[in-house]
Amino acid sequence: MDEIAAERTAQPVQDHHEHSGVLRFITAGSVDDGKSTLIGRLLHDSRHVLEDQLAAVTRASRSRGMAEVDLSLLTDGLEAEREQGITIDVAYRYFATARRKFIIADTPGHEQYTRNMATGASTAHAAIILADATRGLVEQGRRHLYIAHLLGVRDLIVAVNKMDLVGFDRAVFESVREAFEDFAEGAGASAARIHYIPLSALRGDMVVERGTRLNWYGGPTLLEHLETLEPQAAASAFPLRFPVQLVQRTPERGRAYLGRIAAGSVYAGQRVVVLPSGVETTIASVHRGLEAQSGATAGDAVSLTLATQVDVARGDIIADADHAPRLVNTFDATLVWLVNALRPGATYLLKHGTRTVKAKVSHVSHVVDVNTLHRCPPSGPIGANSIFRAELTALQPLALDAYEENRSTGAFILIDETTNQTIAAGMVS
Repeated sequence: MDEIAAERTAQPVQDHHEHSGVLRFITAGSVDDGKSTLIGRLLHDSRHVLEDQLAAVTRASRSRGMAEVDLSLLTDGLEAEREQGITIDVAYRYFATARRKFIIADTPGHEQYTRNMATGASTAHAAIILADATRGLVEQGRRHLYIAHLLGVRDLIVAVNKMDLVGFDRAVFESVREAFEDFAEGAGASAARIHYIPLSALRGDMVVERGTRLNWYGGPTLLEHLETLEPQAAASAFPLRFPVQLVQRTPERGRAYLGRIAAGSVYAGQRVVVLPSGVETTIASVHRGLEAQSGATAGDAVSLTLATQVDVARGDIIADADHAPRLVNTFDATLVWLVNALRPGATYLLKHGTRTVKAKVSHVSHVVDVNTLHRCPPSGPIGANSIFRAELTALQPLALDAYEENRSTGAFILIDETTNQTIAAGMVS
């Protein structure tokens, strides 16, 4: 992969990384662990709350009979969430410090909203898994840490929250950390990429400011640690993957193929292959809007023309000819089943990039017990929030990469044909 990255750098393309200077992270964990309060504290103590926002939250807190300002209301924007005191959707927030910019996804803690957590984690560079110091490692903490690991989130932070409720006792923190370390080892998550921080989101200790009640902890505050994390390798470092979204005929250039570069770089004269047809050709021109470009990189919305006449349709992938994805009808994947139950033999819609085909889950090899991490043969129906390994068969070929090699073309979703509901997220093995 390093050789491929070097080749990309050597090409005449101005490389401007998709998330240069920006860190995307999620907060996850069980309900009532304090995720929304933690984000509210981050925004408040880093001076990113407007006066009118704070005034509105103060009024809402008083109306609920609270003596202190409930900072969780800064993220729980839906009326239903405020009434129930839970987060039921992914709430995105943006803030910046002198060192970098951040995009936060506050994800739900309830088990029935695991699909929202998976959605937030799918584009995250880091994940903060909260644990209530009074409860330690619970099932949702296990599930969220495991899903974040499956989805390729490189940096995991276990924030042991509510230390104020246990008298800021170091022994409690160490006990929770040991439980997470044991689970992470069994899950295959690299211990070197997990950082543990004791904190109190309610009181503010070790979130932005150090406070005075956790003096035994010598590590960085949560914000200090987030500022030092490096985003994962930019998508531009991978081989070219260009899912065609639209085919357009232009009077000047003939057929142009529009879309957003999912990975890699593209430049005029580059050798490419069109999949699933397998026809090789070269890039004739690259345009952003009406302007011709010498090249473009991951994240750019462009239109491409080819040097030869090739039959290209929406859903096809234009890829690096020397490092093409594999073209398959049958493949193995890990599935996070989101809603309802798997119907054996049923046909689903499989959406991969801009391509949608019909597919079946042809065989389930094992189901993961998130509490024990045991891989068990399926017994009975596979329901919502299950995680399992399966073989899938698509009725038309798909151009796939392994998820661990390329998140953009190694991921897919399954959709129920009848309800049009997303029912599973998949990672290609």
